[in-house]
Amino acid sequence: MPAVETLLVFAALSLGLAATPGPNMLYLVSRALAQGTGAGMISLVGCQAGSLVIMLCAAAGLTAALFAVPYAWDVLRIGGAAYLLFLAWQCVRPGGQPIFSPRPMPQEPPLRLFSVGFATAALNPKVAIFYVAVLPPFIDPALGSVFVQGAVLGAVQIGVAIIFDGLLVYGAAGVARFLGTRPGWMAAQRWILGAALGLIAVKLATESRG
Repeated sequence: MPAVETLLVFAALSLGLAATPGPNMLYLVSRALAQGTGAGMISLVGCQAGSLVIMLCAAAGLTAALFAVPYAWDVLRIGGAAYLLFLAWQCVRPGGQPIFSPRPMPQEPPLRLFSVGFATAALNPKVAIFYVAVLPPFIDPALGSVFVQGAVLGAVQIGVAIIFDGLLVYGAAGVARFLGTRPGWMAAQRWILGAALGLIAVKLATESRG
């Protein structure tokens, strides 16, 4: 089992992952704004089911295999940093669309909401990069089963994401109304998120394998 301190640090990083814009956040907020809180919550369940699949693959040894390949960690690290920089640019580029701007979407049945949410998370490079580049350094083979440690850390990440995204879905309409009447806040949202992504990218790119 990972130490309590390790779990707390990993939870903080998981919160950072949840708070950065990406396909999951865009889909959940769009669904909540277009079809209501219930649709947003069904989509959230689908997204976290997709994240669970990625987590179990990582915990089952995918990360250990990647670490055994020379330079694989560096490739993932640099690739992850590049992707985060791309997301940062999407936030601050001229004409960029804020996360909470309304988006017209067709009404969808629950099964499709779940399925699209699942696919959005399962194919989300941000989640995959997090598990293959951020999770492994928190696993210590000396503490016991690598699978158990990976599963516990993954459960922490998913738990943090459920809480954060759930609050996001419930508050999406109110936040959108607040930001929609305050253009200055809209601009600040984009630049703050872009700056945060850029800083995370720089930190990831300059990390050593340890």
